[in-house]
Amino acid sequence: MTHSIEWVDSGHEPQNRPNPKYPDGIDLDMSRGGRFCEVALPYPAKRIGYYMIECSQCGLRVAISTAGRPDDPRSVKLSCKGAMQ
Repeated sequence: MTHSIEWVDSGHEPQNRPNPKYPDGIDLDMSRGGRFCEVALPYPAKRIGYYMIECSQCGLRVAISTAGRPDDPRSVKLSCKGAMQ
């Protein structure tokens, strides 16, 4: 599966401290237990913003927020849009 990843910069720096439980980022699971793809995200994010992720095969499109801190997402499991229909 091929995913495009675009990071959209808000232009703002982090204002809050990172969660010390996740010094190396987090792995998000949005798969809902079905068929999924795992997508590695550019880590760490530069600042507050979001990743726009789109699958070229099923057309799923999601946004994942970033805070520009060590506890930002480093990967995400996404349900296949075709499997959700």
